[in-house]
Amino acid sequence: MADRAAVVTGASSGIGEAAARSLAAAGFTVFCAARRTDRIEALAAEIGGVAVRCDVTSEADVGRLAEVVGGRLDLLVNNAGGALGQNPVADAEIDGWKQMYDVNVLGAARVTRSLLPALDAAAGTVVFVTSTAADAAYEGGAGYCGVKSAERALAGSLRLELFDRPVRVCEISPGMVRTPEFSLTRFGGDQAKADAVYAGVPDPLVAEDIADAICWMATRPAHVNIDRMVIRPRAQAANHKVFRVAG
Repeated sequence: MADRAAVVTGASSGIGEAAARSLAAAGFTVFCAARRTDRIEALAAEIGGVAVRCDVTSEADVGRLAEVVGGRLDLLVNNAGGALGQNPVADAEIDGWKQMYDVNVLGAARVTRSLLPALDAAAGTVVFVTSTAADAAYEGGAGYCGVKSAERALAGSLRLELFDRPVRVCEISPGMVRTPEFSLTRFGGDQAKADAVYAGVPDPLVAEDIADAICWMATRPAHVNIDRMVIRPRAQAANHKVFRVAG
């Protein structure tokens, strides 16, 4: 596996950074793609990867990523994404919905479309990092549930379209994962609101848990396709049912 190459989008923090580390440890040369150049350069230097500044909402950036990767790619991890806001529909911030759609859905589509020839040449694998938010709606979740449902549909359609090609299409659907930035970004930098998401939850998942699962999916034998893996902390029986220890 030493000669295998992987692209991880959103590699500057959280699940993307952890996935880049896990894949490098498994022998992949990792192209670390994200907007924050300083972070991905430091990460690439540490893991022996390649830093590529890439905003997945930019056709030009995605085109440059494809040029850097070249003609063969073994693995693409479509991880760039995130949530913005948790307002009810009556107070929806539509610009935030548009931004989420552009990154989570259109961004994954742009990157996949650009790298598909290289993945096809290497009989590669695409992993979409969606969310259990795609499973069912919840109050305040119309925007994020909608975009993650659309990303799930993107993965499913691609798998059907490539049924006669040697490219695997996988989806990993995480539940409650505590990372330094996800909830903080969702709530516009409000640390108290971000902390309240995980308050009292014993042992929420961390980025490394998801990275470990992504690496496992990507390293199955070539004839094995993990269509979708749902991964939650034990304390989260469902999106709406989470055990919390009283403070």
